[in-house]
Amino acid sequence: MRAEAPSSDSGRRALVLGLGCERGTPPAELIALATSILVHPQDVAFVATLDVRAEEPAMRAVARHFSVPLVTFPAARLEAETPRLANPSDLVFAHTGCHGVAEAAALVQAGAGGRLVVEKTKSAHATAALAESFQVLATVSSGGDSASSQSDSCREHA
Repeated sequence: MRAEAPSSDSGRRALVLGLGCERGTPPAELIALATSILVHPQDVAFVATLDVRAEEPAMRAVARHFSVPLVTFPAARLEAETPRLANPSDLVFAHTGCHGVAEAAALVQAGAGGRLVVEKTKSAHATAALAESFQVLATVSSGGDSASSQSDSCREHA
């Protein structure tokens, strides 16, 4: 399935909301964090995260809140984005296998030419970042849209 980002003809930006959270994060907390970093919520085309968070109720709630797909990526794919991260974290790496979740997931989905427009922002149990894409965005992840993994990582603390 291919989902096109808002066209340049519409004047809308194609934004990817990257999220990370601890297991059991309240959906209201993640929605509040996500909305706090957005000026134009209608420009969000995707919510992106680490694959082991695909089934988290808070992740699904944010995607539903913005009526966009939730796309997921394995830690190894997020780790490949480390040189592009504004706030890489050794602590996050120790818990997840990648140096950042929110920033990296947003950048992966935004594509090679994408750029962070909002660096990692934290709440008590979650992180959010925003990337802008300059290409047509497609729903892609290692296992398809909203793919989940049977394993779970340690809690993310960044």
